[in-house]
Amino acid sequence: MSASGAESGCRVDYTVNKWTGGYTAQIKVTNLGPALNGWRLTWTYTGDQQVTSAWNATVTQTGSSVVAVGAGWNGTLATGGTADFGLQGTWRSADPAPSDFSLNGTPCGGDGTSPPTTPPTTPPPTTPPAADCGSAVICSDFEDQTGPAPSGAWQFTAPDCQGTGTAAVDTAVAHSGSRSLRVDGGTGYCNHAFVASTADLSSVGPVMYVRMWVRHTTALPAAHVTFVSLPDSSQAGRSLRVGGQNGALQWNRESDDATLPAQSPVGVALSRPLPTGSWQCLRFAIDTTAPGLDTWLGDEQIPGLHADGVPTQDIDQQWLARTTPPRPTALRLGWESYGTGDDTLWFDDVTVGSAPIGC
Repeated sequence: MSASGAESGCRVDYTVNKWTGGYTAQIKVTNLGPALNGWRLTWTYTGDQQVTSAWNATVTQTGSSVVAVGAGWNGTLATGGTADFGLQGTWRSADPAPSDFSLNGTPCGGDGTSPPTTPPTTPPPTTPPAADCGSAVICSDFEDQTGPAPSGAWQFTAPDCQGTGTAAVDTAVAHSGSRSLRVDGGTGYCNHAFVASTADLSSVGPVMYVRMWVRHTTALPAAHVTFVSLPDSSQAGRSLRVGGQNGALQWNRESDDATLPAQSPVGVALSRPLPTGSWQCLRFAIDTTAPGLDTWLGDEQIPGLHADGVPTQDIDQQWLARTTPPRPTALRLGWESYGTGDDTLWFDDVTVGSAPIGC
């Protein structure tokens, strides 16, 4: 890689969303110097922040020093050009915003530059009400459901074929309020039972953030099952699927049946089971511009359900065989069994938007 320095400077906008023990940062770097064929942004944390994942760039940390390198598709920066990327991390006692950014060795400062900014933030609430969803496209606690069957913004569907599975609005079990969505999923192939949001998600991004509270009854089986399905226009409408296999959470891509993680003993061990009998906060970040994907169970990022474009043995060798970024267009919640496995699930406090969403 060859690159000239940014002699005339650069600008970095560092926008952080933080909560107790964790944070995400959206970073925009603008090149104010000559065009760069390959960029490398460095900075130093003065608190005890630790980067745990990133999207749209490869980010590494050694001690307090952090290096972000552009991906292949966004590695060229023309004069005045910008690159956007993001990261997630943890902190314990202090997390001040960094101020010593350098682009390809040249400090970002002087004429035409500005220091990074950190807007005031508050910890994400445990059970955010609908009013706290900001600009999210979907923000549902199902309290608007008035009958026993899903209606209005949520509609029952069996995408491929319908069996004995059913869906209902439950007034006896809820994470918040007095209502949730209940799905009784049957065992056996083609026993599909989903409730689909009518919201169009085709413009959510560039990173789509999904947060839901889910409660299920039966431990994830050895066979493949799905309980979240996102129709994906990059797969001609086939779905990105969240479910389980070999007793652990997994992603599955319908078009080629690739899984994340790989279904080796090591790969499965890097995922997590979905605890039964209690409400669990499940969160996803889906990059629609690059092969980036992250998954959290509560506040824990699941290492086996992370893809950043860099091949990792036993995790993403199948997943990265397809390089076209996903473009989810809708959200479906329910149950789909491909052999054995049935379950009763509840969903509540479901949110989808273009900004990070906490539990």
